[in-house]
Amino acid sequence: MKVYTIRDVAKLAGVSVTTVSRVLNNRPDVSAETVKKVQKVMEECHFVANPNARGLKQAEQEIVAVIIRGRNNPFLNALAEEIALCKRPGKAALIIEYIDEEADEFRHALGLLRRRRVSGLIFVGSRLDDRCAVLNGVSLPMVFATVSTVGTPMERASSVSMDDRKMACEAVNALLQRGHRKIAVFGGERSGWDSLALRAQGVEDAFHAMGLPLDDERYIKTRLTLSDAYAAGLEHFRRCLDTTAAFCMGDSAALGVIRALADLKLKVPEDVSVMGVDGVEVGRYTTPRLSTVVQPVKEIARQSAKVLADLMENGGPPKHVTVKAAVEIRESVR
Repeated sequence: MKVYTIRDVAKLAGVSVTTVSRVLNNRPDVSAETVKKVQKVMEECHFVANPNARGLKQAEQEIVAVIIRGRNNPFLNALAEEIALCKRPGKAALIIEYIDEEADEFRHALGLLRRRRVSGLIFVGSRLDDRCAVLNGVSLPMVFATVSTVGTPMERASSVSMDDRKMACEAVNALLQRGHRKIAVFGGERSGWDSLALRAQGVEDAFHAMGLPLDDERYIKTRLTLSDAYAAGLEHFRRCLDTTAAFCMGDSAALGVIRALADLKLKVPEDVSVMGVDGVEVGRYTTPRLSTVVQPVKEIARQSAKVLADLMENGGPPKHVTVKAAVEIRESVR
């Protein structure tokens, strides 16, 4: 992918380099029509201004930006809080940007880089698919927290995550070992490179290891929010009364499914066992206490901040850190 310079943008927009510089600095002496034309070219070229290479004398403080995909996810919120508490390189300021689950975090990042003097990026809860190709021309240090970028097109991106495929396999195997065979899976897209796709592969691994097929009818694609999982749970358990367990790829989804089961007069775990992923604090205090894959929030935050600081201060190749997680069987699984 071609990396466009400020001169390229000026040429394509039919303006001077100085004019592009003024647009980048939000100067008032540029007409609205020209600003719109230059910004359109920058958007089409995925142009990202380099504050160190361009001749713009800016006195802005360096910024580390955390982009969180998912507005009402307690696990991601807890992770963002822990990242905010971690030490940052030099005197870099921290900004946290929340976007909707269905929004494009990669284009959001490009827009942010055009507006602010961002020196490093941490993506939280990203879904890695073909959309991430727009970042290939960005040389800025970036770390993906909660999802591995190994084997993705983003060769310059670092990552910190648990082994999603392995942990999903262990969680579903725990249900299979307890005699469950008709297991509903509430998850996301099964294709791509993100954590949900890897968890889907882990589910298949667990079934195949037992010589069992994964029933596609019991794989329910849903957003992992309380409301969406609740609605998906109602629809599934009304239709498939013989389902005895549910593996939910997020604790919020698991809690939504438990509420749906209660409204259908089904008991957890007597009628249906429920397993989540994340290990959010509230799961320890629900009735019943939620069985889940516990992710080490503080360690993910600490390692993400550490990797980003090292890249910003010392450069070097991307780094990939795998943290340890654990399956905890509590009261929601019989």
